[in-house]
Amino acid sequence: MLHRLNRAGGVTRRTLLQGASAVAASGLILPAGMRAAAAEPRRGGILRVAMGHGNTGDSLDPATWDNAYVQVLSSAIHNYLTEIDTDGSLIPEIAESWEPSSDATEWTFVIRDGVTFHSGKTVTAEDVAASIDYHRGEDSTSAAKPIVEAITDIRVDGNTVIFTLEAGNADFPFIMSDYHLPIMPSSDGRIDPTSADGCGGYVLDHFEPGVEARLTRNPDYWKTHRAHFDGLVLMPIIDAAARQNALITGEVDVIDRVDTSTVHLLERAGIRIISVPGTQHYTFVMDSRADPFTDNNVRLALKYAVDRQDMVDKILSGFGVPGNDHPIGRSNRFHADELEQREFDPERARHHLREAGLDELRVSLSASDAAFGGAVDAAVLFAETAAQAGITIDVVREPSDGYWSNVWMVKPFVASYWGGRPTEDWMFSTGYAAGAPWNDGFWEHERFNELLVAARSELDEERRREMYEEMQRIVRDEGSTVIPMFANYVMAVSDAVATPDEIGANWTMDGFRAPERWWFA
Repeated sequence: MLHRLNRAGGVTRRTLLQGASAVAASGLILPAGMRAAAAEPRRGGILRVAMGHGNTGDSLDPATWDNAYVQVLSSAIHNYLTEIDTDGSLIPEIAESWEPSSDATEWTFVIRDGVTFHSGKTVTAEDVAASIDYHRGEDSTSAAKPIVEAITDIRVDGNTVIFTLEAGNADFPFIMSDYHLPIMPSSDGRIDPTSADGCGGYVLDHFEPGVEARLTRNPDYWKTHRAHFDGLVLMPIIDAAARQNALITGEVDVIDRVDTSTVHLLERAGIRIISVPGTQHYTFVMDSRADPFTDNNVRLALKYAVDRQDMVDKILSGFGVPGNDHPIGRSNRFHADELEQREFDPERARHHLREAGLDELRVSLSASDAAFGGAVDAAVLFAETAAQAGITIDVVREPSDGYWSNVWMVKPFVASYWGGRPTEDWMFSTGYAAGAPWNDGFWEHERFNELLVAARSELDEERRREMYEEMQRIVRDEGSTVIPMFANYVMAVSDAVATPDEIGANWTMDGFRAPERWWFA
């Protein structure tokens, strides 16, 4: 049973949402006059957050972070070299500034003075170098290894850190904001990856994976305009109904992954809905090494067997848009706007089955709402439409706990989700590059990987766009991932919670920064 904790003193009037479904579906947050707000952020209270992520296998090791629960926790404890602001731009954090060489193969970061870890140790350039170096090297098993392996050398010169890359990368400062790359204290050139000693706005007091994390405000936080709460309680509550009930009854103040089919219930309780369109997408991923998914015609048959708009309407209640079987969102800089949208076409699906030498197909699809809210229902919908193409999909309902360790990247056809990434190179390098630890389809394509390297160092904007558009086409037509829909980040907050006018769209929970950016009204 959840326990109530004291919140901030005065709260604003309850705000009954009118037409919240239409507002949220449009990707807007409610106007300032219709939501809890304050002229200036005020300090105080304990923020209680229930998230639809997290499990007993979570750890403090940044190399292993694979769900939004630990990512929000890490952003509360730690700081990074750079930060993605609410408008998608890059701003300094531990790095005070940065400067590239003329060919972008070398980047020099000036480290901010006066920042301390929770232990009292001063943050140094050596700490920065060791924190990034932890994810590099042949022995690294970090999920961030693909995005830092292009670093050939890290050297320290006073309060600067100089990164040398194997090739130019105009997006390199964005990579330094990745949630796997917190700045941690070092000793003799190494960090302790299990340490909770960060330099962020909150100090970790208690962490029980899969159950609860409790934090208190860092009294020495260098950002005097951030981290307004006295403390945080972060709870993984996978069941959507349980999360919603906890918010309605006042046991928690914030939930993410709102079940959009029940928004009207939250409306009646005076709950505010925050809906932000971004790069988040829901997937059904096939292991390209496992039969029958080794045959691209089988993969195409499954892609044509999805009614994408129907899935957006029924699973997302309109809080999203159809996907096109590649992971680049419409808000991304080099999104392939001219690429034809794939539609539900059972006859086309049957054609690809025949090309694969099959009259019919039967496969098992593992799903759990741990993958995304409504994942099991989405899998059932997939099965219903696929049946029209002679494809039988047996939906396997998997347990939520342990899904990411026992099912994802273990079984051959599974439901999954991606928060997306702010740049095309980052997304492709993390989830689609050959050998990437999170390439969950174990997919490899020679031309795609050639383009990935070439586009990263290409300084001509039009040529770069052409390459990224070709890569999107390759993934759509030859990849091993069905991407039926892009989902808005849909969150709900009590009337006591105030937020900035602009909410970050790069990740859920205001780019994982809600504990730092929000406050009690």
